[in-house]
Amino acid sequence: MNEKKNINDLIEILRKLRSPNGCEWDRKQTSKSLLPYLLEETYELIEAVEKEDYSNIKEELGDLLLHIVFQAELYREKKVFSIDEVVETISNKMIERHPEVFTNQKLKKNWELNKQKEKKRNSVLDGIPKALPALAKSSRIQEKAASVGFNWKSIDLIWNKIEEEIIELKEACSKQNESKIIEETGDLLFTIVNLSRFLNVNSEESLKLAVSKFEKRFHKLEKEIKVRNKSISDCTEKEMNEIWEIIKNK
Repeated sequence: MNEKKNINDLIEILRKLRSPNGCEWDRKQTSKSLLPYLLEETYELIEAVEKEDYSNIKEELGDLLLHIVFQAELYREKKVFSIDEVVETISNKMIERHPEVFTNQKLKKNWELNKQKEKKRNSVLDGIPKALPALAKSSRIQEKAASVGFNWKSIDLIWNKIEEEIIELKEACSKQNESKIIEETGDLLFTIVNLSRFLNVNSEESLKLAVSKFEKRFHKLEKEIKVRNKSISDCTEKEMNEIWEIIKNK
């Protein structure tokens, strides 16, 4: 039976893999070359959490931890910083951002304004990764703006804004103005995200659910067409819509 390992063991394993007699793949990796794998592992962890697959969550957390340790080790080799400094930095940050818990002092400003001051940012909206997917970025920007009072006062105002954006999109479509269609489509999507946030609904999770529902129904549509000894390419739009409605009603 293998001995129990801790994070120090993981660091030593990684250093051995990076050594001259270690693994060729691990030796040639750089901080940038690892980024695609880091992103992939992050999404795999998200998927495991969404499925509440505890065994897989444990495994994916380990995979993600490996990447964090790997990145830190690469910078230690360059004599920039170590994993211990990473831990120290985040620990101090958490204590400083929660003085009401650790020092019995109350924050005079809100979380976003404190971060703006700490990071010496020019805007409350700064600090959002440029590579963040647009849907998540929209929600995060709206949250930041709302934290300083720039927010809808009632849901009725958002409904009105959605109707306004739909009218503007229809007008752009009627004029076949391509650039305006793109702009107004974006405005409508942005407002829908705002509605989701106002309803305390995670827009990313909500859209994932809709996509998953569509996939399941479409698979059933394909299966039903096969049962009828037909190919989907041979079906008319009317036939597919009739089958789709049957599936929805079930």
